[in-house]
Amino acid sequence: MGKRYFCDYCDRSFQDNLHNRKKHLNGVQHLRAKRVWYDLFRDAAAILQEEQTKKPCRKFLQTGQCDFGSNCRFSHMTEQDLEKLSAQVQGEQRSKELRQEGADVPPGTIEDWLEKRAKRLSAAQSSSALPEKPAPFQYPPGWPPVQDLPPSLQAPPPGGWPVPPSLQWG
Repeated sequence: MGKRYFCDYCDRSFQDNLHNRKKHLNGVQHLRAKRVWYDLFRDAAAILQEEQTKKPCRKFLQTGQCDFGSNCRFSHMTEQDLEKLSAQVQGEQRSKELRQEGADVPPGTIEDWLEKRAKRLSAAQSSSALPEKPAPFQYPPGWPPVQDLPPSLQAPPPGGWPVPPSLQWG
């Protein structure tokens, strides 16, 4: 059958040779799928700027669907979507400005958690001079039922196992 090439963008495979690979990589389906993949990682500000320059898609507004999908040259975002996106962009800009100004780290960060943990550990060590020994594991009462266990796993009876006379010393 020969080697096969699997395209992660398109989620399909085909016989791997120079002609087939070139044909696939230059194909419209592959280029669209690749663009959709990379659009997932775009900056919110760039998406907002691009969407604000587009006109709304009439077919998408009327039916909720568009035959062109992500390749449509019109915007498929509603006013609420654009407002949410602009709020997200403003939040990202504020946090970036705070980091550039060298503002204190907001509460709830890893550093806060590490400080609280260190205080808890030091308080626990000072309250008990000797470290506690962990309790041995014990099954809850009545579990597992003793009659269901094989004899090799059952607990010895009080006083130990009886020794047969043939194995007793002299």
